[in-house]
Amino acid sequence: MTSNALTVEEYLESLPEDRRDALQQLRKVILKNIPEGFKEGMGYGMIGYVVPHTIYPSGYHCTPHLPLPFMNIASQKNFIAVYHMGIYADPQLLDWFVNAYKEQVNAKLDMGKSCIRFKNLSKIPYDLIGALAGKMTVNDWISLYEKNLSKK
Repeated sequence: MTSNALTVEEYLESLPEDRRDALQQLRKVILKNIPEGFKEGMGYGMIGYVVPHTIYPSGYHCTPHLPLPFMNIASQKNFIAVYHMGIYADPQLLDWFVNAYKEQVNAKLDMGKSCIRFKNLSKIPYDLIGALAGKMTVNDWISLYEKNLSKK
């Protein structure tokens, strides 16, 4: 489910209370842990954390007028989603996350390539998502992004 909201606040206000609470908690832990340089805003109908054009003027290769995406959180039809491009692009980070999830959460991991799905809102590991948000600096992400882009 994408949203037409223009601001994070507008997006959050549009959600049912239980979803709003979960997204607000995710947002809080991400903002507390995400390294300096990433910018919060709306992107792709979700709350996003991007490398702004002021830091990476090239933008996203698929749509250069957009900033380089890094992480998103969203309320989808049947779940809350956390999208993290770093776990898609860095096998070591993915391994760390999968192992840390197994150790910390008493639930099966429901995950795609970069999407972590939470159908049971009481099972969202907020501290783990915060740790994930803090694992990669802007420069780390740009380097990894360019390395993976050059392989294509």
